[in-house]
Amino acid sequence: MSNKIILDACCGGRMMWFNKKHPNALYIDNRVMPRELIWQDKTGNEQAWFEVTPDRVMDFRKMEFDDNSFHLVVFDPPHLVQNSKPGWQGKKYGFLGTKTWKKDIVLGFSECMRVLKPYGTLIFKWNDTDKSVSEILKILPDQPLFGHKSGKQQKTHWLCFMKIPRDSLK
Repeated sequence: MSNKIILDACCGGRMMWFNKKHPNALYIDNRVMPRELIWQDKTGNEQAWFEVTPDRVMDFRKMEFDDNSFHLVVFDPPHLVQNSKPGWQGKKYGFLGTKTWKKDIVLGFSECMRVLKPYGTLIFKWNDTDKSVSEILKILPDQPLFGHKSGKQQKTHWLCFMKIPRDSLK
């Protein structure tokens, strides 16, 4: 695993990756989903096939890695809560628990920071479908260095964190 310096902690279908099999990345997810047709248009034409094939099956809330293992961690947790409508979005993105979503996000974020090397970078991706990014920022133990929202019509946010050792903060 020495060449695996990047961790995708909730890889899902690896949708954000240009190279879905990057040689330096380790892809984990808590589920495996064989290739499946998840959406058809009204005429029955196939529109979207999807699969989840992590390198290792693992829960982002309790990762089986040593502290300070990765230079870069990507954290794109599920952004739907269980009371959301079932269907292709649930299959594609997964769900957080209705009563546990805050705890799950905090645990996942903390685990990502734990496995990140000092001065490593954490990229956190969030979509405002069920919970707003402002709600997420209130519960996280750290504030991002900077971030980006995709535009007025888009609900996706990209936030950048760095694991700066507390004794080096001035």
